[in-house]
Amino acid sequence: MTPPAAAKKNAVVRRRHSSVGKIDVGDNSVHGIHSGRTNKDITAAEAEQKRHLNEVTSDINDTVVFQKLYYSVKILCYRYIWLVPLAIMFSMNLVYFLSNNYTPSNPLHRFLCLSYQIPGTHDPVKYDKGWMDFCFVGYMMIFFTFLREFMMQVVLRPLAQYFGLQSKSKISRFTEQTYAVFYYGITSPLGLYIMKNSPMWFFKTSEFYRLYPHRQHEWLFKFYYLFQAGFWSQQAVVLLLQLEKPRKDFKELVYHHIVTVLLISLSYMFNYTWMGLAIYITMDVSDFFLGLSKTLNYINSPVEMPFLALFVVVWVYTRHWLNLKILWSVIFEYLQIGPSVLDFKTQQYKCIISQPMVFTLIMALQLVNMYWLFLICRIMVRVLFYNIKKDERSDSESDQDQEQPQPHH
Repeated sequence: MTPPAAAKKNAVVRRRHSSVGKIDVGDNSVHGIHSGRTNKDITAAEAEQKRHLNEVTSDINDTVVFQKLYYSVKILCYRYIWLVPLAIMFSMNLVYFLSNNYTPSNPLHRFLCLSYQIPGTHDPVKYDKGWMDFCFVGYMMIFFTFLREFMMQVVLRPLAQYFGLQSKSKISRFTEQTYAVFYYGITSPLGLYIMKNSPMWFFKTSEFYRLYPHRQHEWLFKFYYLFQAGFWSQQAVVLLLQLEKPRKDFKELVYHHIVTVLLISLSYMFNYTWMGLAIYITMDVSDFFLGLSKTLNYINSPVEMPFLALFVVVWVYTRHWLNLKILWSVIFEYLQIGPSVLDFKTQQYKCIISQPMVFTLIMALQLVNMYWLFLICRIMVRVLFYNIKKDERSDSESDQDQEQPQPHH
């Protein structure tokens, strides 16, 4: 018979269900690559790797030594996914530093630095656009793969365990949302700061078109735009390659990320970056409060309900009021303010042909926001009128996976 003390020690701590339930809305719920693996997958892969590592051979030679080294590195990279992108970034920066050539003539410059600095511009220095900007976005995708996995495995998983979360699924959700709070807590004020120092503060939509086309930007504006492009592109790749376990709203997430990446790419290529900045801010600010509400929900915080109410207000204002204001401007201000002519030579694309295209893309984004608003309203109705305390899962998870503690390495 197991002693009571030992039974208490070995028991999995079961947390009470939140009164709100699972808030499964929004576009910040993309899994980390490591957290998308099941315990069964991890156990099987590690057993196979250890089998190779522990194989006994009668002849010890250089080939065997390198094989053992290979499997040791493979085990490390499987456990700590962030090591691979970190190694790539470290190698690129080391080669760039040792080259002693920090100009655009260095092929690595386009990946590590902003390209197309305009000669003769001072206070502030300005940058143009070009195809090499995609190289910088590619490097940002590697950076965000590292940052996301490192934060979730090394920083946020111990934090989840500190708050008493035990199961792999709950730790996964907590780390995803705290990472979202971390990221959007940086990009939201940064985006507002950039807007504050522009003529379009606060969402003055007429300025989207008055000085169109917006071909040249200061360093901070261009860095922010491409930095965000790297973030959204990295998440889109993770979703499309299904590197994580699909969730109930997987199709909506894929749809949202495809539309977002299209908006980012086309707004940059066709010089609608001021409008793109405004849309970035509406998504980031709402996602910050969404991530914070989800995090407080997972740890059963006593301030969960006030923050949920605040989140709903912020979501409706940013994702709907401001987005509809932008859509209204595309209908009534797009052709009336600033030049309206199609001229490929001067990169003038604001005309009657492009107007319905711009409207369609932003409207497509608004449609999925409306779907998520419906889910939010359903949550609020259940909480306010039915006092539902059941934690309804929209993930396809087994009870065993929910209650099994996260394995430690």
